[in-house]
Amino acid sequence: MGACADSYRERVRFPLVEITLIALALVVVFALLERGRGGGGGGPVVPASWARTPGALNPDVTQATIRGTICTRGWTRTIRPPTGYTNALKVRQLREYGLRGPLSRFQEDHLISLELGGNPLDARNLWPEPYPRASAVDRIENDLNRRVCCGELTLAEAQRRESVLKHTRG
Repeated sequence: MGACADSYRERVRFPLVEITLIALALVVVFALLERGRGGGGGGPVVPASWARTPGALNPDVTQATIRGTICTRGWTRTIRPPTGYTNALKVRQLREYGLRGPLSRFQEDHLISLELGGNPLDARNLWPEPYPRASAVDRIENDLNRRVCCGELTLAEAQRRESVLKHTRG
């Protein structure tokens, strides 16, 4: 309860609307900087289509199991795919997406994040997302996880929001 109560006090000090506007401004700035560098197609990589990257869920994570899975500190480390797997997939998907640049400029991102019960290995749940957008999205994923674990959002609603975000804004 302490973490949720602390989060509530933080939200009172920094209204959600202001934080959202700041985050959106940062996304725009990062996208413009990336476009100016000419890297990776200029802007966030959006999954090619809902059919190609629909997301895939981890069957071990349900609303009933969140306390022992996504709400347990360090749990995602136990299911995170090995770097060898994600790097090989990243190479293939960069080619499929027509993207270029060093692997280090991209994160093989889960459409439904591990923090929200995404399938760690299913290629339908992964795509190469360029930095710095990948870092910005990580913060959003962590906030959605916190809100699910505090009971502010259902797991299904958080997954829906994350899917819409990544399909529309990368």
